[in-house]
Amino acid sequence: MPRRNPRHHYNVYVVELDDTVWNHARFRRANPDYQLGMPFVYVGMTGLDPDTRFDRHKAGVQANRYVQAHGLRLLPQLYEVYNPMPYHGACEMEVELGIALREKGWGVWQG
Repeated sequence: MPRRNPRHHYNVYVVELDDTVWNHARFRRANPDYQLGMPFVYVGMTGLDPDTRFDRHKAGVQANRYVQAHGLRLLPQLYEVYNPMPYHGACEMEVELGIALREKGWGVWQG
């Protein structure tokens, strides 16, 4: 079994948010080009396993308020191909992934 590079343990992740997140004016202001009917998501990066990080959000541990209140599930099909990666790569990928989803008309909040 090949050894993983220990410095490549960061992950990007995407959480689907309930559409009630659109009731927050701050979220709406961050998504002026949102297209009706498209998903709402939170894009983040972590040194943890994405499942563990999602559980921590929901439990209120270093949580994003939108994920804690409106987080439904992880969307691994949007991020698994990129993980794991070095810290700086994860920072850049978080931004790039958020931009790409916004360009598709999605409602996006980034960590």
